[in-house]
Amino acid sequence: MAKMAIFYGSTSGITASLATKIHEYFGEDLCDIYSMEEDFDGVEQMLEYDYLLFGCSTWGAGEVQNDWRDPLFDMSIEKPDFSGKTIALFGAGDYVTHGENFVSALGILYDHFQKLGATLVGEIPLDGYTYEYSFAVRNDKFVGLPIDEVNESDKTDERIANWLEVLKPHFPSTSLEAA
Repeated sequence: MAKMAIFYGSTSGITASLATKIHEYFGEDLCDIYSMEEDFDGVEQMLEYDYLLFGCSTWGAGEVQNDWRDPLFDMSIEKPDFSGKTIALFGAGDYVTHGENFVSALGILYDHFQKLGATLVGEIPLDGYTYEYSFAVRNDKFVGLPIDEVNESDKTDERIANWLEVLKPHFPSTSLEAA
């Protein structure tokens, strides 16, 4: 079994598309991929992996995508131990229509998994992004990879490639050689 996995929630298909693109960089031999709606069996499934990539879009007033809600609630009660796990976050947002909460769901995931002992990596500089506010900003950086496929799809592939460079020191070296 691969030591790395992508878990994503997607309502409109954008985050699913991003997860698939990121998965292609790693390949099936090194990375498994799970839809939170169709494939997620419980937190034990996540705990089987040392390296995790979590994808989530932002909905409503800066909330996580629906497929993440129940698992996050359950984890907040059960408090599973994510110590020793390395997690990187990516998410979809729309800075034109929802610039007041741009990719804020990443901030929710960040805080949640940090409290559970995980090491979170993959921060991205704010340069090149336009938005009003984001709960995903800490110390003048995004806590993960923000993608706006609605307004800036022409930047997606470059942003993913740059983010994978940021992840290289934190993920197994063999996992990112294709990037």
